Amino acid sequence: MILSIESSCDDSAIAVTEIATKKLIFHKKISQEVEHSVYGGVVPELAARLHAEALPRILEECKPYFEELKAVAVTSSPGLSVTLIEGVVMAKAVAVALNIPIIGVNHLVGHIYSLFIEKETQFPLSVLLVSGGHTQVMEVESLESIKTIAKSMDDSFGESFDKVAKMMNLGYPGGPLIEKLAKDGDRKKYNFTVPLHQSPLIAFSYSGLKNSVRLAIQKADESDYKDIAASFEHIAAAHIIQKLKKYFKEVPPKSFAIVGGASANLYLRSQIEELLKPYGASLLLSELKYCSDNAAMIGRVALEMYERKIFSSIDELEVCPKSVI
Repeated sequence: MILSIESSCDDSAIAVTEIATKKLIFHKKISQEVEHSVYGGVVPELAARLHAEALPRILEECKPYFEELKAVAVTSSPGLSVTLIEGVVMAKAVAVALNIPIIGVNHLVGHIYSLFIEKETQFPLSVLLVSGGHTQVMEVESLESIKTIAKSMDDSFGESFDKVAKMMNLGYPGGPLIEKLAKDGDRKKYNFTVPLHQSPLIAFSYSGLKNSVRLAIQKADESDYKDIAASFEHIAAAHIIQKLKKYFKEVPPKSFAIVGGASANLYLRSQIEELLKPYGASLLLSELKYCSDNAAMIGRVALEMYERKIFSSIDELEVCPKSVI
């Protein structure tokens, strides 16, 4: 079995995955949403302290599997440096104590492999990653061949939802709160401009849209929030759809996937489903419980790396907060 640890942001998670069957034997995640909601976003130092408390408690539950562990995997990039360190230090301690190899995993690759928890991989695949930290399109041929086609020039899709929710004093995380509020709103009430709609670039940007929403909120009262939320969600998704349309003219999709915490947004999912219909392309989605950060996806990547004997050096494994694919 492989033990995997995830602590890239505000979720403390540990999983145990059986190598031969890819079966998830154990998975537990402790969220910090309640603690961070007071501040309207993640406070890195607080997150690190909470990881230091939660991860040892979860690891204690994994002791019955220690004798069968063949490796320990951990998210080492990207993420918040102070929270990544908590997981990496624990993984190194486990590796030394049990005399097993350590595997450093890229968090973004983990999101891709969230599609294949307890399943076989299905490559090649075009992937849209939407999360609190990233918005990017990738072409994935295999574990060793992942090419980024487009990414955000500033704010990410998920980050913009968090910030709009904070402007409305809704709480944290903002994605589910905005989505819930938008269900009863008029998506055409506010004519926000689709970002980069006249640009030939296949890229993303949410800073301008976020500012437009801020100005609308300043002029509105709370009774208008549902319409602002609906209009914002509509334009935020339309931006992605427009850029995917442009890309699909060059590279028609065959198999397409949406991953990352913000892939749980049902409106975005429905818009992409419509976009794919003319191409007859299949749509792959992670189970909702695996969309957000979790250790199961890190363990699934680790299975592939273990088979290829891609190990890290305990002395040289370091956290890389800004690492990308």
